[in-house]
Amino acid sequence: MSAHTISYARRFSRIIRSAALPLCLLLGNIPSARAEIHITLDRANFQPLPIAITLFEGDSLPDQGIGGVIGNDLRLSGYFMTVSAPVDTLSFDQTPAFENWKALNVQALVTGQVATDGTGRVTVSFRLWDVLAGTQLAGERYTTSQTNWRRMGHMISDVIFQKLTGLGGFFNSRVVFVDETESRTHRRKRLAIMDIDGAHMRYLTKGEKLVVTPRFAPNSPDEVAYVAQQLGSPASIYQLNVDTHHATALPIPPGMTFSPRFSPDGRALVFSLQKGGNAELYRLDLGSRALTQMTSSSAINTSASFSPDGRMMAFESDRGGSQQIYVMPTDGSSTAQRISFGGGSYSQPVWSPRGDYIAFTRRQGGQFAIGIMKPDGSATRILTEGFHNESPTWAPNGQYIMFFRDSGGDGGSQLRMVDVTGRVDVPIPTPNSASDPTWSGLRSGS
Repeated sequence: MSAHTISYARRFSRIIRSAALPLCLLLGNIPSARAEIHITLDRANFQPLPIAITLFEGDSLPDQGIGGVIGNDLRLSGYFMTVSAPVDTLSFDQTPAFENWKALNVQALVTGQVATDGTGRVTVSFRLWDVLAGTQLAGERYTTSQTNWRRMGHMISDVIFQKLTGLGGFFNSRVVFVDETESRTHRRKRLAIMDIDGAHMRYLTKGEKLVVTPRFAPNSPDEVAYVAQQLGSPASIYQLNVDTHHATALPIPPGMTFSPRFSPDGRALVFSLQKGGNAELYRLDLGSRALTQMTSSSAINTSASFSPDGRMMAFESDRGGSQQIYVMPTDGSSTAQRISFGGGSYSQPVWSPRGDYIAFTRRQGGQFAIGIMKPDGSATRILTEGFHNESPTWAPNGQYIMFFRDSGGDGGSQLRMVDVTGRVDVPIPTPNSASDPTWSGLRSGS
């Protein structure tokens, strides 16, 4: 799509939200007037929305506090430009002097307050203001443990992002990826998890086994499937809880195993199993442990991904002579249909959580590209291209794709994020080389 316009007419009524933290309250009264700010995502003409985030009153938290987290989140999205505030803080109960902010070309303003108590709890309140209309758009209060304060910043960013774009949030999520250290010829690969801004990174595996292709369960931000292999031993698929670090080896038949993916309800896992010269897709029921073969051909069939409703499945296969993408009903009611017909080979299909697109990796002329197409193969569009780009994974709102890029040389690989317009292409910070990202859904609970 050459242009994508998001026009969100604010509804100035009471905000009813299901908060991810224990306490979420509406702050203040919102007038009944209406205002409208347009964010037009056009590759040639798009201008990020100017927004100012003041230092939250009473905020003594590290790393520039809650406001710093919010500002970094919104800049990372590519849809906002943060404007330096002319004053450090505003009284939380004070109505901003909107004319002063208009003079700075600020269209949206965030003010807030932080309060802590002697029990280690912190309460964060914020207001989002429409500067042009002179009205409050949102106001909420969250309370949690002080060690969890960064999550409140991400949650506030999600509210702001949704209010000003009409899209779902994605900041209160996590990424699992393969952290790579040591030399290219003797790589140490460990699963790691972090917030999408790179904070709170920790390792999930120790590095004694080669680990590849981690995949989050769509219905759980805590469960990951991945492939691990000890040198000289066959590969196994593990199911891991990223919070408890408890990993379970799944009962997979002997053979070369790769590319696991959860079903949308998290109750099954589809994976590829190679016996001899071909590889077929199998479905494992995680409750009964029943195994069902889903494809049967003389080709290599792998990298399956379910549609959000679970009725269809996309996968890659070389049954037509080259690596291409196919879709088929998961109940086997009809045969697989090829949907990729551009030049080069297509692989790693991943269905968007919105169901509107399938992301893919394309290899052509020595270049690797990340692109999207509709489930019928139409509207194919390349979002980014270069020496080596692979492993697309969708944000929970279906607006962004994370992948890894290797530019060659000794720099190693890097996680990056691109949006569905192709206008945003930004790095995601990691301490070492990184590959194979998988994006969780939004988190809930404290």
